[in-house]
Amino acid sequence: MSLVTPRFNYNKNRSFFRGFDPILTAAVAALLFIGTLLVYAATRDWYAANGLDPEYYLKRHVINIAIGCALAWGTTLIDYRLLRAYTPIVWALGVLGLGFVLIPGLGSEVNGAQAWIALPGGFQIQPAELAKISIIVGMSMILSERGHDSDIPSNQNIVQSLVVAALPVVLILLQPDMGTVFIISCSVLTIIAASGASGRWVVALILVAVVGVFGAVQSGVIDQYQVKRLQSFVNPNADTQGSGYQLRQARITVGSGGLIGTGLFNGPQTNGRFVPEQQTDFIFTVAGEELGFLGCGVIILLYLTLLMRAFGIARRATDPYGRLVCTGVVAWFAFQTFENIGMTLGLMPMTGVPLPFMSYGGSSMFATLIGFGLLQNVHARQRG
Repeated sequence: MSLVTPRFNYNKNRSFFRGFDPILTAAVAALLFIGTLLVYAATRDWYAANGLDPEYYLKRHVINIAIGCALAWGTTLIDYRLLRAYTPIVWALGVLGLGFVLIPGLGSEVNGAQAWIALPGGFQIQPAELAKISIIVGMSMILSERGHDSDIPSNQNIVQSLVVAALPVVLILLQPDMGTVFIISCSVLTIIAASGASGRWVVALILVAVVGVFGAVQSGVIDQYQVKRLQSFVNPNADTQGSGYQLRQARITVGSGGLIGTGLFNGPQTNGRFVPEQQTDFIFTVAGEELGFLGCGVIILLYLTLLMRAFGIARRATDPYGRLVCTGVVAWFAFQTFENIGMTLGLMPMTGVPLPFMSYGGSSMFATLIGFGLLQNVHARQRG
């Protein structure tokens, strides 16, 4: 038996672009650029008409992107196999952040959810967004453990990984933030399935999720406004001036763009602020009205390109940990993108989840760009 200790190359691929997947990088850069234009389009005219700084959101959005890119770059500096040793710390910090928002005086409430921590300068951070990363790396660390006589995780490892996910999910439910819980649940299920676990675990988790949603509605864990959102999804015409107003206006705005759109900054619905939270959760409505069907098609094509390249990185990863981390990130991006665009078009219930790489919001931007950095880290060293 060889006693040579494997060494990682600390100097290889240290630059920001060397070793990166160029197509993945280009897709993310294009989404960031288009998102910046749409955030500006969603806020410029209304702010100017009310005597406010028309570039207020634009400036902050660019700052968020700059910080997020720095975090992505930092994520690529150290071999991801060495980052694995710090996974318990990352997970613990994620749990602590979720706990802080529930402490009176520390957490602040936005749109019915106590999910934010106020920072100096008017900035806020949402720990639930960063908790997605801590859950993915935590579960991947446990499920990548392999016995000498097995290529699949043991039942004990699967239970341990579910506990790692369960504690943050419970804290997020207490906020409550059902949209984030949905995204995390989809990622958890995908990681379990990709780990090689028995299909019975996957079926059991789906059944638990269905029973859990029903129980949450019946027990009152889900707030009344969230129940009304579900009712509006089932029957969009039930309360068009109340819980169904946002969905109705979103569909009108998207549909008004036609084939080629009204032109950037020229959307009557967007400039009139008929859709609440248009620069965040409903950024896709701006694309629908001002860029039209063709512009929306380009955006969706960019997301498909991103997901295909990310899936390729996961498939080519040379170790279980890297493969599971990439799989978790792919599932996160895919389900969050589908949920956001789907709720805009009335295909999914309304939940407060931003569109990755495009919506305004620091926490979401930081988390998604860190996820992008993890993908590039694994890609750059998959032959290391």
